Amino acid sequence: MSRKLSQWMAVPLVLLLVILTGCQAVGGVNVSQAMVNNTNVKSGETKQSMHINIEPDKQLATDEDLEMIKRINSISLNIDHAKMKDANTASVKGSVSIEGTKLPFHLSMDKSGMTIDVDGAQKPVYISLDTLGGAETMLLPIDTKELEKQLQELSPKVFTFVMKHLSNPKNISVTPVQEAVNGEILSLNKLHMEINGEELLAMFKPFLTSISKDEQGLKQLIGDLYDVLYPVFESYMGLEGMENEGITSILPNSKEEAVTSIYAMIKEGLDSILANYDQELSNLLKDTPELKTVFGSETKLNMDFFIDSKLDIRKQKMSLKVAVPASEDLPVRSVTVSADSELWNVGGAVTVDQVDASRGVMELTEGEVTPGQVLRNFDPNSFVYQFLKNEMKITTKSIFLYPEDEEFGAITVKNTTFVPIRYLSEQLDAEVKWTKGSKQIVVIDDITGNEIVLTVDSPKATVAGQEVTMVESAFVGKNGKTYVPLRFMAESLGATIEKEQDTGWIFIDRP
Repeated sequence: MSRKLSQWMAVPLVLLLVILTGCQAVGGVNVSQAMVNNTNVKSGETKQSMHINIEPDKQLATDEDLEMIKRINSISLNIDHAKMKDANTASVKGSVSIEGTKLPFHLSMDKSGMTIDVDGAQKPVYISLDTLGGAETMLLPIDTKELEKQLQELSPKVFTFVMKHLSNPKNISVTPVQEAVNGEILSLNKLHMEINGEELLAMFKPFLTSISKDEQGLKQLIGDLYDVLYPVFESYMGLEGMENEGITSILPNSKEEAVTSIYAMIKEGLDSILANYDQELSNLLKDTPELKTVFGSETKLNMDFFIDSKLDIRKQKMSLKVAVPASEDLPVRSVTVSADSELWNVGGAVTVDQVDASRGVMELTEGEVTPGQVLRNFDPNSFVYQFLKNEMKITTKSIFLYPEDEEFGAITVKNTTFVPIRYLSEQLDAEVKWTKGSKQIVVIDDITGNEIVLTVDSPKATVAGQEVTMVESAFVGKNGKTYVPLRFMAESLGATIEKEQDTGWIFIDRP
């Protein structure tokens, strides 16, 4: 249900957010400049909250659907105090609530990484920004800091271009008000705006038409993009093994040539779209009638911006309701996102609240941290532990083995199914220890931490200190791999096995 819901919400969400950046001057307030200022804030302090409410179609929704929706509706995010020192340095203190349970968290980040501490954790979690694919991981011979700076400078230029061509919604007004921000009463201008899905759809054609007529503005934007992106592309093409005469031969010889050719392509595309816009839109709505619901009168955005004399947005209140075409697959009538925020100390000196890492951190590195290591970092009675294990099911593993595959599968000896001990153990995240020259092997269960000790050529073994007798002894095969009875090993690691009679394939599942 959630994937289909996100598909229907995506288009109106994106377009409605674009509309937010497209307001011209209202009541003497330069709304466009206020929006640009909001993207340029380098430091400040804020508090925010957000809540989602899904309205089910009670005739189509099952009891299971209603229970899931009820749970989603109970989720809320509250940021009590966020501090931004600059574009790379910030801290956030707040909580996530779900079904009445409140989970406090503290986050701090810098240009290297992010540290998160949550209730119930023995050590805070550290995530390197390199693992998130940040700019520092780019294997290009370029100054990534300079690139980041240029991208930041480019953002307001793109915003300004978009705002230039978007008209105001019908229902928009500005009123002087006295409003509290972080406990301080300020004289602000309240910008109120309302727009529904029908109005949004009607604004799109004039937006494209305006852009198609702005040759100078479009060429300027293309030139700005060229200045930032072309050096990156040029560096990429200069890497060893990346040379491609077919690509380099079609590259423009100069910025002027690039701007001219790209503008011509965009202009031709816009003119082609606009020439048949009304008919194509009519065909789209006919072929996909569900869009009439999404872009209908029940999709509504209500937004209040509170703007100071410097055109900084100091407070926001937003409610976005997206109507959804209900069906048996998606028994939902609408989704509403509500959020509000306050901003103070804009552009001032800010000192972030660093997460206390004196007791060490658990570093999350892709492919190196096991589910058991994650769980052992949290109190078993904590909300996070229960959520990760029971809801996220991070310990769940499913493996299947080919029959008689000596490399990675199972073999049968004396009517007993054997499996390579290292292969199965590692598939279930268990650690295998073996001392060279010794016949003893120790397998450490990733989830429980229990040790499974067995000896090659002996049926005797111990599991968590308890002695057991296997149906057959572990042995070393001709290929040098150590084999152990499959059922014993799987069940000792908390998994179950099932054999498909027709194919002989073996399925191993750990909850």
